[in-house]
Amino acid sequence: MNVAIVGCGLIGQKRAKALSTARLTVACDAVAERADALAKTANAASCSDWRDVVSRDDVDIVIVATTNESLAKVALGAIEAKKHVLVEKPAARSVAEVDPLIEAAKKNGVQVRVGFNHRYHPALRKAREIVDSGEAGELMFLRARYGHGGRVGYDKEWRANPELSGGGELIDQGVHVIDLARWFLGDFPKVEGFAATYFWQMPVDDNAFLLLRTDDDRAAFLHVSCTEWKNLFAFEIYGRTGKIAIDGLGGSYGVERLTFYRMLPEMGPPATTAWEYPRGDESWAIEFKEFLSDIEQRRTPSPGLAEARAALEVVRKIYEASGYE
Repeated sequence: MNVAIVGCGLIGQKRAKALSTARLTVACDAVAERADALAKTANAASCSDWRDVVSRDDVDIVIVATTNESLAKVALGAIEAKKHVLVEKPAARSVAEVDPLIEAAKKNGVQVRVGFNHRYHPALRKAREIVDSGEAGELMFLRARYGHGGRVGYDKEWRANPELSGGGELIDQGVHVIDLARWFLGDFPKVEGFAATYFWQMPVDDNAFLLLRTDDDRAAFLHVSCTEWKNLFAFEIYGRTGKIAIDGLGGSYGVERLTFYRMLPEMGPPATTAWEYPRGDESWAIEFKEFLSDIEQRRTPSPGLAEARAALEVVRKIYEASGYE
């Protein structure tokens, strides 16, 4: 399969290194120098207009790694050109932007995956394995915290501009934990919480607090923040017979580890088993390899546009309740 990458910043560069058996044929970025630099790493062509990419016969897959305001526009153009698409999260700035992608994908018979790569981190995959095995028992609730501390000038970057980003911390890191919560507990028709701007001088949120409930009132309590100061990822899943605790994502978030606390028949202190994953982040490669399988088997990708829409619907409800446009 031949791949084009639209958006050659940090994420586009990560994608280029994780193409499995596929080959990069075109690198595209509005900043021509960035496209040229990435193209040279794979002896690929380069361009600065994404429209030139989607019309090429030597492109089978388009990876869309732009800033948020262009995600849906570029993805839609690629889908209508009958290319398979991997579009980075959140896939769009709103539900209204993602709905046309869903219709176009059905009409054109292509596969579209959304880059919720956190599902492919080893600790999250191990958690899925434990849950599916039944060792943790029926799930009751989960809680998660995800955050970073920004950097000097963060409030002047594109993520602080609602026209470009669609929102603040909730649509940035928040969609990751919303997606993970749905992956374990299911749909959340009951959405409560609020987003707020406490520290950064910007018109988007820097913190969001969510209480999400399924129809049977299993709950996800989530907090995302860009006033965390020390980067943090913590995700805890509570079952009737055990608890799964995930800490870290590697790099500045600390060594990724999973601890499983299995309740004993007599209760008291649980049997505890821990796994650490000190190797580099392979989630990008595992995710893309699965996308190639999706295409080969004509299987609807998961997470795909339906999962992106569900996460964006939660975001919409929180922003609406909090007075963010």
